[in-house]
Amino acid sequence: MTSLFATPRIVREDRADGAILLRSADPLGPHPATLLHSLRSWAEVDPDHAIVAERDLVGGWREVSYGEAVQAARAIGEGLLALGLGPRRPLLVLSGNSVDHLLIALGAMTAGIPVVPISTAYSLQSRDHERIREIAALVEPGAVFAEDSDQYSTALDALPGVPLLASRGCRTTAATVDTLCTTAPGAAVDRAFESLTPESVARVLFTSGSTGTPKGVLSTHGMWAANQQMMRQAWPFLATERPVVVDWLPWSHTFGANHNLGLVVANGGTLYVDAGRPVPGLFEQSVTNLREVPPTIYVNVPAGYSQLVPVLESDPAFAAVFFSRARLLFNAAAALPGQLRDRLTAVAERTLGHSIPITGAWGLTETAPAVTSAHYDFADARCIGVPLPGAEVLLLPLDDAWEIRARGPMVTPGYFRRPDLTAEAFDDEGFYRTGDAVQLADPDDPNAGLLFRGRVAEDFKLSNGTFVRVGALRTTLLSAIPVLGDAVIAGQDRDEACALAWLNAAEVAAFLGREPVVDGDVVVDPELTEHVARALALHQQDRGRSSRVERILIMARPADLDLGEITDKGYVNQRRVIERRPALVARLLDEPDHPSVIRPSFVTPTAERV
Repeated sequence: MTSLFATPRIVREDRADGAILLRSADPLGPHPATLLHSLRSWAEVDPDHAIVAERDLVGGWREVSYGEAVQAARAIGEGLLALGLGPRRPLLVLSGNSVDHLLIALGAMTAGIPVVPISTAYSLQSRDHERIREIAALVEPGAVFAEDSDQYSTALDALPGVPLLASRGCRTTAATVDTLCTTAPGAAVDRAFESLTPESVARVLFTSGSTGTPKGVLSTHGMWAANQQMMRQAWPFLATERPVVVDWLPWSHTFGANHNLGLVVANGGTLYVDAGRPVPGLFEQSVTNLREVPPTIYVNVPAGYSQLVPVLESDPAFAAVFFSRARLLFNAAAALPGQLRDRLTAVAERTLGHSIPITGAWGLTETAPAVTSAHYDFADARCIGVPLPGAEVLLLPLDDAWEIRARGPMVTPGYFRRPDLTAEAFDDEGFYRTGDAVQLADPDDPNAGLLFRGRVAEDFKLSNGTFVRVGALRTTLLSAIPVLGDAVIAGQDRDEACALAWLNAAEVAAFLGREPVVDGDVVVDPELTEHVARALALHQQDRGRSSRVERILIMARPADLDLGEITDKGYVNQRRVIERRPALVARLLDEPDHPSVIRPSFVTPTAERV
């Protein structure tokens, strides 16, 4: 059997200025100019194999094969060119993941038309749609695709004069997906496809803005294809095992689009569109889908795993199905809390009698996305691995950590119509300034990889001048107190770091068996407060002031996606939450004796003493 992972072979170069350059000794292997070429190759090899499936109206799976996808892409591409779209007239997409979304995106890219997928939150959860207006003014789209024009009606009102493409709905359309699929492909689309180069723009992905204002990242065909080849070399089993992925992560983000969808297309796999989400009321749909279609590679973010683990632990029959053909579990977007990783390992071992690799990677929208991969055994949940073949990382000393920069064929050429931002993003050697901090897992062994320390822009100093590494502190806090869904760390220029947190509904339900007690904007449940206070005390043990949380305030209302406090893939905008909740932050920092502020306590209930 082909090995699951390749053995890392990392070359380290120490520079005179204290910087460290890391790269793989394995060169990047040959790969097609675009993933569209991979799509066509798989269609020739096995035209009837499903590339994508989604739930239909009666609960079954609507499947589209590789052969059908190529035919549809050529027809749609011809139709879009006839409507006046082109390299300078992109296709704006408002809809979430679906079969029609994929087909129209493949059609656009086949015709050399960049696709600009917009977070559905900007359409369905926004009240003013200002973000959509701003993006449209910058992009100047040739058309907009909204799968259901009725569902996206108010968002479409923000795009007057932009031709509409839809699958269904009452609005007048320039074309429907069905009519585009009946277009006879001809010389126009074939010429456009043949003219594609690695430098051609495939997508413009607007960043989630977790530390700043969203901007349009140019994602080229070459970036996408190169990055998938990098992953294939790290995961050699993909050469003989076509992946099955059940995924909810949005195609408006690099993880869902470039990584997960690219993984499927490059390796001839099948993606089952999961309409669920890692939130109460929607995650049940994800569980239903996973019961029917156990994945070979499971991908998610920490918010998703925090919902999944309690279900796996409480339902052995579901766990048996879920793990039945799993080759690995993959986490990205943020560090997986250590306790969550340990519980996931334990439930896999109980179910299978052996562990399943739980791995991760690191990268950004600007890097297509993977720069590093943890394709080996590791113990520290913060591990983000080693540089992939073809990638170089430069580590610059940064107090007790290292700023990490990236260079290679997976890195963006820049930002859409923002040469100023592009110039600022790269250093004199062409390394992309990522704004993230890392440390060496083992200073004497580059093959041990890197540990993620958080986003530099989030970090702050206490009044004594010591740095608080927000990303690392947040991860250890969530690992120590699983009932917390997420948190932001406050305390800049103060004596102590404190946390404004909200609850993980699945963990709270398992712990309390009821809804927590709430008073206005905060949770004041005595049983829950005592539990968190004891866990916080354990978290503080043997930690210095800059690496521990002194107080917690649990908000009744979690971070709000519509207000930009959280991205639709689950990462928290630390700065935005603190700015928008000044009263709660002031209470947390200035009123330590307030009844709703939780402080560490070693009080142990009588029942536990017995």
